[in-house]
Amino acid sequence: MTQTCRIVFPLYPGVTQLDFTAPHQVFNRLPGAETIVASVGGIDIEGDGLVFARLADLTQLEACDVLCVPGGFGTTAAMLDEAYMDAIRRLGASARYVTSVCTGSLILAAAGLLKGRRAACHWAWRDLLPLFDVELDEGRVCRDGNVITGGGVTAGLDFALVAAAEIFGEDAARRVQLGLEYAPEPPFEGGRPELAPPHIRDQVQKMMDAALAERRAGALEAARRLKARAA
Repeated sequence: MTQTCRIVFPLYPGVTQLDFTAPHQVFNRLPGAETIVASVGGIDIEGDGLVFARLADLTQLEACDVLCVPGGFGTTAAMLDEAYMDAIRRLGASARYVTSVCTGSLILAAAGLLKGRRAACHWAWRDLLPLFDVELDEGRVCRDGNVITGGGVTAGLDFALVAAAEIFGEDAARRVQLGLEYAPEPPFEGGRPELAPPHIRDQVQKMMDAALAERRAGALEAARRLKARAA
């Protein structure tokens, strides 16, 4: 493509940094891409021990070509933050592509941007998507029209290359893939629950279960608010 493509990453407290730094790395290598990292009020955001500063004010951004929402343990609070969600709804309504990584799809769903669509999410939380009339997809990357969503965390790289090929052309995506030497050979087979040894899966599931009740309650409240807005 010859025109500038504006890509916005809307951050919030408790974001998983790799959910957006991985696709940001891919998009930032593409000629014609303008990547903007933003937060409500432009405040500094901490994610996984890293602090991201000098951010754009999300509430002041008028439009974007691609909205890319990352996930993280702060997803629940973000879904209930009206200022943040107002910006997501506004930007998503006019974006050419509405995208996410990990539990970012829950935020898009809570904003009403995925109703009747199919979307991916982190395996531990994807069962919450139907609360928003969204069909869950177990794939690492899911494409449904102009909605492109990635699974958990590391799927952000796969997602970004799929999105890059769609928006900038396959050759451009392949050049970035080669430049980043993206040729994964994980040391262990077990990055999905069905592939992990049972004792590892059980240990990780217990960690996730500790936060499940709070996240489900937050998702239910977000779903209630969404239905109230539509009434």
